[in-house]
Amino acid sequence: MLVCTIGDLTLDVLVRLADPLFAGGDTNAEIRIAPGGQAANVAAWAAALGARARFVGKRGDDEAGRLALNGLEDAGVEVCGPAEGRNGVICSLVSPDGSRSMAADRGAAVALRPEEIDPVWLDGCDHLFVSGYALLSEPARSAAQLAVELGRSQGAVVSVDLATWSAIRSAGVAEVRRAVTKLAPDVVFANESEAEIFGEPLGDAHWILKRGARGCEFGEEERQALPVKCVVDTTGAGDALAAGWIVGGPDLALEAAARCVQTLGAMP
Repeated sequence: MLVCTIGDLTLDVLVRLADPLFAGGDTNAEIRIAPGGQAANVAAWAAALGARARFVGKRGDDEAGRLALNGLEDAGVEVCGPAEGRNGVICSLVSPDGSRSMAADRGAAVALRPEEIDPVWLDGCDHLFVSGYALLSEPARSAAQLAVELGRSQGAVVSVDLATWSAIRSAGVAEVRRAVTKLAPDVVFANESEAEIFGEPLGDAHWILKRGARGCEFGEEERQALPVKCVVDTTGAGDALAAGWIVGGPDLALEAAARCVQTLGAMP
C-alpha cells in the first residue's frame, strides 16, 4: 500500500536528561540530532513496517532542511514538496522517566500553499495521513484540504491526528474543529488531552484514542500497551502507533509504539 502524509519535516534536537533540569545550572544529557515532525515520523514508520511511504510538505532550503531531507530519504520515504526559507527545528527535552516536552519552531512548514501541491504527489495514494499541525493556520490548512480532495479522488482513506492540545488551544478550538470537520476524516487519532480539548467526536469518524502506558482505544475496542523492558523516550510513540494501525491494524500499532518508546527519537 502507499501511505501519503502531509505536514512537517523538522530537524529534531533530542535532549535526554540524566537528571531533572537544573534552572540556571548545567545538567548532564545525551543529545542527538535527527529528522522529525509528525507527518515525517508517520511516513518513516510506515516505510519501516512494509508500506510505500510518501511525505508531502514544505521544508527549508538551509542546512537543517538538507539534514532532515537526507534523514527521511534514508528511512525509505519519498519526499515531495518545495524547499524555501528556514527549516523547522524542534527541541525535545526527555526527562529521566522517558516523558517529553517540546519547544517548536516550525519554520517553512507553515507556509505550504495550495498552488504548491502537485496532484501527482497523491497518485496511487491508499491512505492519506494529515497531521493536525498542518491545520493550525493558513495557508497550510488550505494546502491540506486540497491534498485531501486529491487523495479522495484516488480512493484514499483519510486520517487526521489532532497533534497537540496546546496548539489546538493556541490556534482556537472552534477554528481547529471547523478545519477538521471540513476534511471529514474517516479516522481521527488523538490522545486523551487532545480529545478533551477538542470536544465531541465528529460524525462517523473512527476515533483511535491513544492512552500512553495504559494502551489504546480503537473505537470500542480497548487494548493494553505491550510490556517493554525500559521506556527511553516517548517522543513519536503516537506517530508510530498511527503508522502501525494504518499499515496493519491494532496489533501492529501496539508493536510499533512499544518499539518506539525503547529508543531515543521519534523515527525507527
